[in-house]
Amino acid sequence: KRLEEIACDLFSKWKCEILEINAEKDHLHILFDAPPQIHLSNTVNSFKTVTSRYIRKEFEEYLKPYYWKPYFWSKSYLLLTTGG
Repeated sequence: KRLEEIACDLFSKWKCEILEINAEKDHLHILFDAPPQIHLSNTVNSFKTVTSRYIRKEFEEYLKPYYWKPYFWSKSYLLLTTGG
């Protein structure tokens, strides 16, 4: 739930609109509308960096016993475009 709140805040700051967001155990789907000026790879990188910092900081006590990896997100991502 907190990740969704952070995502909505970030995407609105970037002038993007989240249309749908779904989380699975090991990945996240975000359907969003972005203006043409947005650099999508930078947006994904920024999203991963900022959310990782927020989640690690806010849930440090909870994550500490379970989370041992030096990274929060994997390096990979997938971007698909839609149109209508």
